[in-house]
Amino acid sequence: MRAPIGSYVRFARVAAIAVLFGLSLISSGTAEEGRKYLLERVDDAAVVQLYVDGFEQLPVPEKILIYHLSQAAIAGRDIFIDQKYRHALEIRDLVENLLVHSQGVDEKTLAEVRRYAKLFWINNGPHHNLTCQKFVLSCSPENFSRAVLAAEAAGAKFAKREGEDTAGLLKRMQPLLFDPSVDAQTTSKAPKDGRDILQASANNFYEGVKLADLEGFRERHPLNSKLVKQSDGTLKELVWRAGFDNVVPPGMYAPQIRGIIKHLEAAIPYSTPKMARALGALIQYYRTGSTADLRAYHVAWVADNDSPVDTINGFVEVYVDARGQKGAFEAVVYFNDPAKMEMIRKIADEAQWFESRMPYDPKYRKPVVKGISAKAIQVVMETGDSGPVTPIGINLPNPDDIREQYGSKSVSLSNVIGSRNKSESRKAQEEFCFDAAEAERDSKWNELVLDLEVNMHEVIGHASGRLAESLKVEPESVIREFYSALEEARADLVALWFIGDPKLVELGLVPAESREEIERACYEAYTRNALTQLRRVRTGNQIEEDHMRNRQMIVRWLMEHTRAIEVRRRDGKAFYCVADVGQWHEGVGKLLAEVQRVKSEGDREGASKLVMQYGTEFDPALRDEVLARFAKLDRPAYTGFVMPKLTPVCDAEGRIKDVQISYPLDLETQMLEWSGRKP
Repeated sequence: MRAPIGSYVRFARVAAIAVLFGLSLISSGTAEEGRKYLLERVDDAAVVQLYVDGFEQLPVPEKILIYHLSQAAIAGRDIFIDQKYRHALEIRDLVENLLVHSQGVDEKTLAEVRRYAKLFWINNGPHHNLTCQKFVLSCSPENFSRAVLAAEAAGAKFAKREGEDTAGLLKRMQPLLFDPSVDAQTTSKAPKDGRDILQASANNFYEGVKLADLEGFRERHPLNSKLVKQSDGTLKELVWRAGFDNVVPPGMYAPQIRGIIKHLEAAIPYSTPKMARALGALIQYYRTGSTADLRAYHVAWVADNDSPVDTINGFVEVYVDARGQKGAFEAVVYFNDPAKMEMIRKIADEAQWFESRMPYDPKYRKPVVKGISAKAIQVVMETGDSGPVTPIGINLPNPDDIREQYGSKSVSLSNVIGSRNKSESRKAQEEFCFDAAEAERDSKWNELVLDLEVNMHEVIGHASGRLAESLKVEPESVIREFYSALEEARADLVALWFIGDPKLVELGLVPAESREEIERACYEAYTRNALTQLRRVRTGNQIEEDHMRNRQMIVRWLMEHTRAIEVRRRDGKAFYCVADVGQWHEGVGKLLAEVQRVKSEGDREGASKLVMQYGTEFDPALRDEVLARFAKLDRPAYTGFVMPKLTPVCDAEGRIKDVQISYPLDLETQMLEWSGRKP
């Protein structure tokens, strides 16, 4: 699971904690060291350059390893684009070709196509990363058609179906590009019109399938397959795999997966022995698609605690699937950041202490916490479900039985957090803090609070707890569409429960004289964020994204069951205020106990009640007020990152002898290069 940027904390997406906890805002993007961070604004998205500190000083073999792992990450990114929406790759081909062959295209139309393309790249498709809602072109279909014809005259080669001409292509694509009601949401877990959640969702995990069709059907590959309803009414699993030695036939995404495997194989000679074993297990899984091979990879990956370079690459998080079963492709490549390691390691070293003091039933606590590895890292590459909108904390692998038997890895993405912070200002805090004292507390403690919350969310949040002995399956298989929001809430609640604990003083993470003030600042920021996050859902009155649901659920539950939070008004504006810190903390303990029970017992009805009653619907009039207040601040709702560029330096025989890192400072240039199109 993970903590996303621009929304909240995901192996355990967070499509972001900084925004998640409502901590800071985009402003000018140039920091004191001369780096340019904020590159541009595209509607409600900020585009920020990700910088990597320390890459140049790495040993050459580690640089070459990172290069090959990064190429593997790029090789798989089209998988996620296709997973999010079955027409997305066709849309990208059309739009990118137009941009590359723009001679003769009207400037106004070209500017609109470029805006749309940038949103597409940031969100890996035409649906918003946080709200799941579709965005469309705002030029006229006629002007777009003229632009396509001009681009074709300038040499553009648009991908067409057999027997299709350009007019037919444009007619077929028009509703996809211009009608927001066609395939309106990539994920819809609570359709208001009563439709089936699979058919109300535009993602590409199912074709012609309803939930009722799955009754009695046993998926052999629940994480890594697409389900298709055939003409005879039976279901077929299209497994995502490369195939293996004429024994296992190739499956869906075989060309892309073979590209990933090629670069993983090239990485192995530069890996440590433990990492080489893990990469070998991952390659075997990619070839066979076998659940047993996936488990073997998870075990090998968790066992590698020592390698200075590491990667996440695979079908991991299930947020995009309305059922919460199908894994989205993501890849992250990183190396250790020793300068930022102290906090996360101290928390990990005391995981058993925290586990033994959880406020839930002791039968749901782990008697012995195993194998928690925690690191601060410098990210070099993120693609798929992890980029350009990136998490800031990750805990993996997701299966609870792996966590209990073998442990897990937690990472805090240091340079992602740093680049984000250096591109922000604090205007929103001033707008949504009730008084100067609250604003001063947030200004003083927001960075420390964020670090503590991310690390505790991942290390002792997702990695905590155990299942009831009576539950013989993974809880997500029975809780289904409510599981991800529930699990994110559980990890949040763990961090919120311990944020004011004297143990953090003992560990040297919090100054003793400020412990209570830090706890209040944390609760205030979390409470405010339930209000400010409404700006992301610009239409309707429902939240679909799981991290947003979990935060809304926690705050609204506290409002109903405690005296911890008050809604106050001043100058015609609403403020969410912490009225009683003790009640806030006590309420967190009670809610965490219930959330853990629901997960441990696989109580779908209990999960549904929490998520639907407290985390899904909101007052649209309140959202409209929040939007109006943010409009005056000119503040983006989320962030997409431009990744570094790695360039191999080769000798006369073509062997890589070094790798140089540079920073494109331009989203369009990077995305067109990744698509194999010259900008």
